[in-house]
Amino acid sequence: MTLEPALAELFSITKKRVENTLEGILPAVASEPSRLHTAMRYAALGDGKRVRPLLVYAASQAVYSDYASSDSAAAAVELIHAYSLVHDDLPAMDDDDLRRGRATVHKAFDEGTAVLVGDALQTLAFDVLINDEHIADCTKLEMLKWLSRASGVAGMVGGQALDIQSVDVELDLEHLEHMHNLKTGALIEASVALGALSNPKLDSDDFDNLITYAKCIGLAFQVKDDLLDIEASSETLGKTQGKDAAANKPTYPALLGLEGARNKANVLLEQALEALENFGDSADPLRDLAKYIVQRDH
Repeated sequence: MTLEPALAELFSITKKRVENTLEGILPAVASEPSRLHTAMRYAALGDGKRVRPLLVYAASQAVYSDYASSDSAAAAVELIHAYSLVHDDLPAMDDDDLRRGRATVHKAFDEGTAVLVGDALQTLAFDVLINDEHIADCTKLEMLKWLSRASGVAGMVGGQALDIQSVDVELDLEHLEHMHNLKTGALIEASVALGALSNPKLDSDDFDNLITYAKCIGLAFQVKDDLLDIEASSETLGKTQGKDAAANKPTYPALLGLEGARNKANVLLEQALEALENFGDSADPLRDLAKYIVQRDH
């Protein structure tokens, strides 16, 4: 499935915005420690879809805020995402050699540098928000609350810990969803929350509906990834299970079957769209993105 023209244009616009912001806030290669700074830029400025920054901007558009008010928030969530990828790729974690078509940070540099890169990108994310003079202090505190929770034990870190524990363990659907709500969903929720918080006058019910939308697409994203993983393995290796299943990790198709997993993704899409019923055309990018997540073929 190809992107809707309006969504494709938004992807292009917001990708450039967040990358320009990142260019400005990442430390210069010429300054010391130069090797660390080079590796930070390598990790954060490499080719990527920038889905989470897009969610920040799309949520801000839905609540009638301008993109400039969300530049720092978009950069912050992308820095957190970049840090998580650097650490996930380490030999002690997923032990990956490639990321986005090129060597992972620990392969391009070394393991110690990769650990420090992740640490530095994580703390820089909070620094970016704290030092944005265009955001009111009360809004900053709320944004920091969402981002810190999504990044730590109540979010990505906790989800990753559960993922490690799940190898060779039979999880039921409830526990699988809890793991992915933390590992993947928490930062997606935070992205939408930070975009919505760009409008301090937003009605609390509308804010809650946006978070419901985010919860649904966060889970749908993982369900669809599991399905695509199986399809890719089937096409290239003739296998009927994806890499996670092959590594003895639980997946939605393993628990629900292929058709059950597809139905699950479609139900989550319907719920995400229902959460946006009170929003007008300004929320169309969020609607288009939800459809793309579930209907994409890669």
